[in-house]
Amino acid sequence: MNTLNDFNVAIQRRSPSVSLLRHVIQRRAPAFCQEQNIAGSNPQAGNAQEEDDPSLSSFISTLVPVLIVAVVFISLFLLLRLKFKRNYEPRTFLGSLRPQERSPALPQGMLNWFGAFAKIPDSFVLNHQSLDGFLLLRYLKVASATCLVGCCITWPVLFPINITGGGGLKQLNLLTFGNVVDKNRYYAHVFIAWIFLGFVFYMVARESIYYVNLRQAYLLSPLYAARMSSRTVLFTSVPTEYLDEGLLRRMFGRGLKNIWIANDCEEIESLVEERDKVAMKLEVAETKLIKLANTNRIKSMKKGGQSNEPLGNPNETTGESGSMAAKWVPTNKRPTHRLKPLMGKKVDTINWCRSELEKLIPKVDALQAAHRAGNGKFIPSVFVEFYHQSEAQSAFQSLTHHQALHMSPRFIGVNPEEVIWKNLKITWASRVVRNIVAITFVILLIVFWSIPVGFVGILSNIKSLIALAPFLSFLEQVPSVIFGLIQGLLPAILLAVLMALLPIILRLAAKFSGAPSLSAVELRTQNFYFGFQVVQVFLITTLTSAASASVTSILCKPAEAPTLLAENLPKASNFYISYFVLQGLTISSGAVLGIAGLIIFRLLGMILDTTPRKMYKRWSTLSALGWGTVFPVYTNLAVIAITYSIIAPLVLGFATIGLYLIYLAYRYNLLFVFNSHIDTKGLVYPRALQQTTTGAYLAIVCLIGLFGIQAAPGPIVLMVIFLIFVVLFHISLNSALEPLLKYLPKSLEAEEQSLLAAEDGVVAPHSSGTDKGSHVAASNGMTSSTDTPRKDLGPAPHKKPNFITKFLRPDLYTDYHTLRRLVPRGFADIVYDPVTERDAYYHPSISSQTPLLWIPRDSMGVSRQECHHTGKIIPISDEGAGFNEKGKLTWDAESARPPIWQEKIYY
Repeated sequence: MNTLNDFNVAIQRRSPSVSLLRHVIQRRAPAFCQEQNIAGSNPQAGNAQEEDDPSLSSFISTLVPVLIVAVVFISLFLLLRLKFKRNYEPRTFLGSLRPQERSPALPQGMLNWFGAFAKIPDSFVLNHQSLDGFLLLRYLKVASATCLVGCCITWPVLFPINITGGGGLKQLNLLTFGNVVDKNRYYAHVFIAWIFLGFVFYMVARESIYYVNLRQAYLLSPLYAARMSSRTVLFTSVPTEYLDEGLLRRMFGRGLKNIWIANDCEEIESLVEERDKVAMKLEVAETKLIKLANTNRIKSMKKGGQSNEPLGNPNETTGESGSMAAKWVPTNKRPTHRLKPLMGKKVDTINWCRSELEKLIPKVDALQAAHRAGNGKFIPSVFVEFYHQSEAQSAFQSLTHHQALHMSPRFIGVNPEEVIWKNLKITWASRVVRNIVAITFVILLIVFWSIPVGFVGILSNIKSLIALAPFLSFLEQVPSVIFGLIQGLLPAILLAVLMALLPIILRLAAKFSGAPSLSAVELRTQNFYFGFQVVQVFLITTLTSAASASVTSILCKPAEAPTLLAENLPKASNFYISYFVLQGLTISSGAVLGIAGLIIFRLLGMILDTTPRKMYKRWSTLSALGWGTVFPVYTNLAVIAITYSIIAPLVLGFATIGLYLIYLAYRYNLLFVFNSHIDTKGLVYPRALQQTTTGAYLAIVCLIGLFGIQAAPGPIVLMVIFLIFVVLFHISLNSALEPLLKYLPKSLEAEEQSLLAAEDGVVAPHSSGTDKGSHVAASNGMTSSTDTPRKDLGPAPHKKPNFITKFLRPDLYTDYHTLRRLVPRGFADIVYDPVTERDAYYHPSISSQTPLLWIPRDSMGVSRQECHHTGKIIPISDEGAGFNEKGKLTWDAESARPPIWQEKIYY
């Protein structure tokens, strides 16, 4: 009993909620121990427990409802896809996308589109959406293929070994490591682990080489090399004395084109925000006035058969401001608002907004001109644009400042639309502190996340909680409906809120650490979220599952805890078999159905879209993936499968199917539904590959621990030798690949020139390392890459290999020359107008133009008159929007080029 008291004190310190179990443990412990002793001395009782092994029945009870839900989801998707094209195939027709960005339309039938869908290659995503999306599909496909190969390696050997292991386990547990008693049989597990885990590391190396070659082909192609971001380097933590354009030009030489020294824009930013807020308020008020006038006209027509007032000329703009609307809307019904909440003076919204904009717009224009002239306060960050990509790479790869952490870190390829401007103020010392604080916070968050989740779990079983804590008995007296909501609905809502908040919290931590761009935030979030997935979703779940299966035995025989955990750890794999079934069926089918997105799109559209601008924004804005929180979820699935590959090989089979179903779901969504707002240039992929090796290391460590518990010295030595080998291999691989993941090599510039010449039908000299040729023209950002007629590059410059040769030699058969053929040259014209070139890397408040207001046109002439008078102050248009015969606000969705449409700029 003393041992139990010590155990209770320990767990009470670890978790407040666990202390509630103390009294029950003390009361039940003697009975538990007695039952265990009886079972231990009664072979028939032990056999009965083994025969009652619920692993197979638990799996079936999970599979059946999950399969039913998946069938329902897929059936709904097949039906709704035909009716709601905007939600299920927007990329095939949406006018906000350029024609070359759209996907081919699928046949409009319930099932006849499968063939056309299968024929679209994954590389279509690379050419028409994003490199990140293409690599997400590749990761899911490679992970599924790795698990399939793992099945072929492990099942023929380990299944017979485990089944005949003599451990007496039944059903699915019969197939696990825990059923093996003979220590000599562990050598089979050792050598299969060598083969499969070695294959995993080979796949990581192979895919890393593939990514390096694809990255070089993509970034050196005219599609990217001509962009401004590829020729611009961001320097952070710049010393004050170097915030001088003349000094920077002397430092970087003649290759430098433009310099943007970042400004402190708090004053102008607040003014621009106020200007835009007032402008949108005016747009809403103008729209409300026109809708009210049109509604009153329709009501008047219904009452008297015709309107009491003449419609007038809809193109008439003369007359006093508001006179046309006054025919239908009394003065006291015009849009108004209070200057202060509740007690403020009530004013006419349209007149007040016009007078405010008359003051704000000139102020903003004057401050913008002053900042462009260099009269603002500088902050320690500089954007430096070069004429050519190679010059930008040279500056990026050079040690810029003689003091540590000054003019560092530096970034290249930063899109102006992704810059986090507040983080450009951060000094090098502040960055160091912020980084330490952010990492510490995330570690503590991961470690202690179980507390709020545990509290939610306790709420889901209030009756047991009341038994442990009688002072909560008052909850039994609440009405049964409320009690059911507290116990059933509330925990589900709280858990959903917690899991939804986690990515937001991790992104905020990444921003706080000083990441200067959204892509850098996603990469850091990927690391944070993967750590959470491995610790909370995998390790803690696995350990608690194994511990809960043997908790009573541990209480009675604490000295045997390691052995008991070792016996039950393989059995915990049954949970992950169900987990892969859940992920593969419901998550993939739910992803293509997207019922929540459909409901939100339709419902919020009806409630909130009260202006043409809001209607257009909702219609034209596509959903996007957050790469930093998408990749870790599926990387963790691969880690789980690899970790259990030797202990419970059956997991690999379900992982293969689950990952492939998820691949199909994301393939459809990336081709036809999703868009990409953040571009990491594919850097999420090598990180995911590196994180996948966590599964191999965990598998090795688990095997060493299991062999150690079973006192098998031979297998332990062999696994330790293998661990040393893979660690050295991994270190060597990373040291070789790290520079290639950051920089572009000089050696490929001439190669790219030859490929461009071949496309143009010109024979380029092979020895010309200085002849810039067409590559310079494509790289200077001023010449279209589609001006000259050209031909395809043709097949890759080597014989078509067989599957094995191609698989074993990625350096030859997925090299730069081969993968360069995947990247189109004429996808878009990379040309910038003078204003775009001038303002590209200014703070948005410096380059922000006065917004164009968009209101609906009516048949009474109200909108024309409002455009005439408001247009004297701020740009406004009533084209492309109006009312139908029922008075409902509409806009011309067919043309998809409303007045507020802006062509996408490929920075």
